[in-house]
Amino acid sequence: MLGLALALSASLCWGVADFVGGLQSRRLPLLVVILFSQAAALAVLMIVVAARGQGPPRFVHLLPAAAAGLAGMAGLMAFYRALAIGTMSIVAPIAATGVCVPVAVGIAGGEHPATLQLAGILAAVVGVVLVSREPGSAPERRELARASITLALVAAVGFGSFAVGLRDSARYDVLWALVAARVPGVLALAVAFAIARPARPGAARLYLPLAVMGGLDLFANGLYALATRHGLLSIIAVAASLYPLATVILARVVLGERVRRSQEIGIAAAVAGIAMIAAG
Repeated sequence: MLGLALALSASLCWGVADFVGGLQSRRLPLLVVILFSQAAALAVLMIVVAARGQGPPRFVHLLPAAAAGLAGMAGLMAFYRALAIGTMSIVAPIAATGVCVPVAVGIAGGEHPATLQLAGILAAVVGVVLVSREPGSAPERRELARASITLALVAAVGFGSFAVGLRDSARYDVLWALVAARVPGVLALAVAFAIARPARPGAARLYLPLAVMGGLDLFANGLYALATRHGLLSIIAVAASLYPLATVILARVVLGERVRRSQEIGIAAAVAGIAMIAAG
């Protein structure tokens, strides 16, 4: 039960972070938003790790998290590129299926969820897909459509691989697993930033929302890493993947966006799935 609560808290933080990031991406270049938010989170994380004063586990134990960080960053970049060139109502559900990666890994590793929990996992996955759907956009050219679907699949694998790799390293030390997952991604972003040289915001106040966004993402990663130590990966990953719920609700309340009937069905399916997972 503790693992489920932690995973749900992580999904809430991720959903709010995505909403803040979406707002900032309308005002600033995407690479600026991602790099500065991730760098701010890394700075806070390093301060916490230094204050704790405990050395890292063996390097080999941190390799899964390092690989997960690169996979997650690649997935994030692929996801936003797919949204830019493809139809959002197709791209988002495909990327959301990344939750199937940790579920499959958990079951392949010998985890045996109860029948009711398996039904809950299925309902939650369906809910994630439905709630991620957006109103259809103008038809794209066939070549761009194929490219967007490929990128969305890359994003799904990247997000799912991140969940698995972070969990493996978090068994040894949660904080150092977070460091190992974030450093490679920030370095890769810094290289991309140096090459692309996007325009940077001049006003210091514009960086505050980026710091908040990065902090929420870091906190969510920490909650998820802890959750994997208190529950089955196949269940924790699904519960943590419900972050689109918070994003959709915030968009409706703050921006006045309408929630489609399919999204309402998705919210109900997700909530029912979590109830079945907890009851099992």
